[in-house]
Amino acid sequence: MHSNTQQLKQELQNNEAIELCAKQCGVIGDTIKLKICYLLRHYPELNVTTIAKLADTSISNVSHSLRKLKEAGLVDARRQSQAMYYSLKKDAFRSILQVIGG
Repeated sequence: MHSNTQQLKQELQNNEAIELCAKQCGVIGDTIKLKICYLLRHYPELNVTTIAKLADTSISNVSHSLRKLKEAGLVDARRQSQAMYYSLKKDAFRSILQVIGG
């Protein structure tokens, strides 16, 4: 066994962190949400209309998906006039796995 086995076992006892990680991973399991994350990974910021066009889906579908991604702590939003712009939180996916280890 590795010398850090005990530490890893201890980290896995952090159920709150594990549940947060599972929630975030579950959110991106949907095809549209995964496409949105992919787009936001390659473009620093996009509005709902642009995301809908690029992902080939409706604006309402994108809005619903973005709300879920925001609730999971994976995207940020900012308002500019009438439009909302979304961006992937810095290191969003890296933090999913690091949250367990603290």
